[in-house]
Amino acid sequence: MNLNLKVWRQKNETSEGEMKSYVAKDVSPDMSFLEMLDVVNEELIMKGEDPIAFDSDCREGICGTCSMVVNGVPHGPQRGTTVCQLHMRHFKDGDSIAIEPWRAKPFPILKDLITNRQAFDRILQAGGYISVNTGNVGDANALPIAKDKADQAMDAAACIGCGACVAACKNASAMLFVSAKVGHLGFLPQGQPERDRRVWRMISQMDKEGFGNCTNTYACESVCPKRISAMFISRMNRDYAMAVAKGECNNL
Repeated sequence: MNLNLKVWRQKNETSEGEMKSYVAKDVSPDMSFLEMLDVVNEELIMKGEDPIAFDSDCREGICGTCSMVVNGVPHGPQRGTTVCQLHMRHFKDGDSIAIEPWRAKPFPILKDLITNRQAFDRILQAGGYISVNTGNVGDANALPIAKDKADQAMDAAACIGCGACVAACKNASAMLFVSAKVGHLGFLPQGQPERDRRVWRMISQMDKEGFGNCTNTYACESVCPKRISAMFISRMNRDYAMAVAKGECNNL
């Protein structure tokens, strides 16, 4: 099948960008979305033109680097799927597809579809860890954890930090990402000693990075490729209120 693409092209962070039109020819329905872009780029290179720049690594829906908006939806129309695992069989011959980068001030565009998401790294560095020196690795069953807590921790830990939640939110809120990173440690006994400090520091850093506030539209949950529940946001808000009540901000 043949597809009409409209792709955001931007030379660098300081230059102005624009949508440019391309035709993707002889696209197999078994191709992934990124494989389709690879084919387009091969043709551009043969013509001596600059290929479309986009991020990718694992191409298995694990790393979260394949961040792009497809027809207005982060990661495209297929729910619970990263764009690298979005297959062309979900489109029809002759379709027009608009491809853009994440649109959020804390994620500046570096080139074309590539954005700088180091803001997420700085949020994690602010508190997304357990700093206890545990020594050698212990036995898996040495520290009993209730199954429901373990399951909830695993659900939160599924977050791959892609930033789709930010791109979908009208306020560019990072609350779903931060709540998942706060939650997966907060459910575990190892995460309890730093629980108040963690939530305070990570939310404070989120605010410093310029992310907006959550207004409960659930757009973040609807586009999350790992289907992280907005329930974690509510839990993080309770943890944050407790941290404030305990005066954690005065201990930093």
